[in-house]
Amino acid sequence: MTPDRGPSDAKYWFRRRGGDRTGFWLRTAVCVVKPTMLLMNRREWSGMRHIPLTGGAILACNHISQADPLSVAHYVYNSGRNPHFLAKDGVFKLPVFGPWIKATGQIPVYRGGADAVKSLYAAIEAVRDGQVVTFYPEGTTTREPDLWPMRGRTGIARLALETGVPVIPVTVWGPHHIYNPVTRRVRLRPRTAVNVTAGEPVDLSRWQGMEPSAAVLNEVTDAVMTRLRDQLARIRGEVPPPLYDPKATVREDS
Repeated sequence: MTPDRGPSDAKYWFRRRGGDRTGFWLRTAVCVVKPTMLLMNRREWSGMRHIPLTGGAILACNHISQADPLSVAHYVYNSGRNPHFLAKDGVFKLPVFGPWIKATGQIPVYRGGADAVKSLYAAIEAVRDGQVVTFYPEGTTTREPDLWPMRGRTGIARLALETGVPVIPVTVWGPHHIYNPVTRRVRLRPRTAVNVTAGEPVDLSRWQGMEPSAAVLNEVTDAVMTRLRDQLARIRGEVPPPLYDPKATVREDS
């Protein structure tokens, strides 16, 4: 289960691996975002081979900074797949930017009520349509003091059990040096080393076919977050702590 290390994906730093066709609005976004990322980041990419070139998949990501999505989107695009993120609904209401990201196929996330269910159904439909959906199970940037993953919300478990597609852990480390989520300071220079690594799909076979009870959903979510934590530990070269539970304000072993 050890993620790839080293420059194995260096040949895809400047070109795509193949895969999805791109529409006009996505190509426009790429023309804006990609040069910016090339100027800001020193890419340390690995594990692209774990992202299938065809068919639906879920990419589960840790979330350390508001700068994460751009780094992950760059990686996913060069892996050959068109990035589809679940993003807070408020982003879609922004002038110009809102309609733009909607046109690129991003999925709004609504908090609470019937609209929250609509977000899940939209993600299920996208995955079943053969798209790759990027999911941040924590729902926000981590509150763990040392930026380790927290326990996640169960939406990713519902999506995984409903669709049965691979859940691929994608860890990112480095964007917090570009935008610090605590101090809100932006640092564009010098270029920041950003590691994005995809690992082997999380084995969720033991839960397939089970009734999605609260206990099952929590177990699946913890399994995904534990894989993300352990994968990040190998990248950081550190011993990881137990998963952090922000609701209990204590660390809780999974």
